[in-house]
Amino acid sequence: MIIMNFVPLEYKLGFSDDIDYHQKVGTGLSEKIVRQISAYKNEPDWMLKFRLRALGYFKNKPVPKWGGDLSKIDYEAITYFLNPVSKKVNSWKELPSKIRDTYEKIGVPEAERDMLAGVEAQYDSSVIYGSIKKKLDEQGVIFTDTDSALRLYPDLFKEYFGTIIPPMDNKFAALNSAFWSGGSFIYIPKGTRVDLPLQAYFRINAKNMGQFERTLIIADEGSTVKYLEGCSAPVYTSDSLHAAVVEIVVKKNATVQYTTIQNWSGNVYNLVTKRSRVEENGTMSWVDCNIGSKLTMKYPSCYLMGKGARGETLSLAIAGKNQHQDVGAKMIHVGAHTSSTAISKSISRGGGRNSYRGLVEVQALAEKSKSKVKCDALILDATSRSDTYPTIKVNRSDTQMEHEATVSKVGADQLFYMQSRGLSQNDAEAMIVNGFAEPIIKTLPMEYALEMNRLIQLEMTGSVG
Repeated sequence: MIIMNFVPLEYKLGFSDDIDYHQKVGTGLSEKIVRQISAYKNEPDWMLKFRLRALGYFKNKPVPKWGGDLSKIDYEAITYFLNPVSKKVNSWKELPSKIRDTYEKIGVPEAERDMLAGVEAQYDSSVIYGSIKKKLDEQGVIFTDTDSALRLYPDLFKEYFGTIIPPMDNKFAALNSAFWSGGSFIYIPKGTRVDLPLQAYFRINAKNMGQFERTLIIADEGSTVKYLEGCSAPVYTSDSLHAAVVEIVVKKNATVQYTTIQNWSGNVYNLVTKRSRVEENGTMSWVDCNIGSKLTMKYPSCYLMGKGARGETLSLAIAGKNQHQDVGAKMIHVGAHTSSTAISKSISRGGGRNSYRGLVEVQALAEKSKSKVKCDALILDATSRSDTYPTIKVNRSDTQMEHEATVSKVGADQLFYMQSRGLSQNDAEAMIVNGFAEPIIKTLPMEYALEMNRLIQLEMTGSVG
């Protein structure tokens, strides 16, 4: 299974297609655009009201001054909705040929041929292709796009939608709430274990496009699921905006692993809010691999509500020329005997900048809780930069808290030793960097791990010096 072919030196996912869109709206922020989107989707009245409230929150909230530079985003130049097909299809042959060619290039049909549990493919604003194995239906698992879930499972949808990340949470959650389209909706019934990973692929094709998918996962008591997503976009001279929201409910004794491998082009602002609510003895694991984009701001969060709840974030960020990866994790301990781990690995090259921004908060009732934060940065040249911005709030004396951070460079003595053993400089550099990133990469499925290693090898060509 290979969802993405990472070739950043040439950025082979940077092509675009000339698509005759079935539905589209004009550019700019307005109530009219919001109403058009909701009307296209034939949504219930409560969702239109939700969108309009969110638009008001977005307009009233200031642009964050911390993190990366957001001053150059032109919200009025962005197209907020494009739909390339008249309806979602379940047969590969039903897709328009141009879109089918796109997904053949990025590997989605290959994954489908390998009989994985399911694939959802989003192109600009809409999920256009989905396939679910019969076994999932037999287990009572729901895996569909979020728009379809609103229509097909209205009570379940309304019970959870917007409860983990409300629209007033932050400016970009509000933007997503006003203009959301597509994304994945997953419900895992009580005691159900989904053995194969569920997958989604998100593709920005159009110029000046805003993509605002909304993913909602509910893992009922004692259930287990793994979800993997990939992202890409063409290269344009103007900027695109990706502002997703991911809400995850992990109920008692349930386990969820959410893996992201993004490979955005260098003209994308990637501003994502990800949050989970973890109940008694539940486990939430975020695996986050960030490559590309102009600016990424993303801090997967675990709200550890129930006794014995566990949260984990493993992140890998690679920042190259004109790129800023501002990423991290948030762990909020509310229940007793909760535990969290945040491990961050960053690689800065070619003048790129990495920032780790994390929060660990242990609240008054979270007795005997534990947390560990480990940040390791590798800087490959004199023009690159790495920063760490940890925040720790502890309201109990019986908390076990660990925090460590390291910054290192690839040394001349390391390179000399490896080259004296017959390795070229490029191979030696790539081997050092792969070893540095290995604790994160080893958590990926084998095919993803192979692609990540290949990506790093290509990224590191000529990077040190």
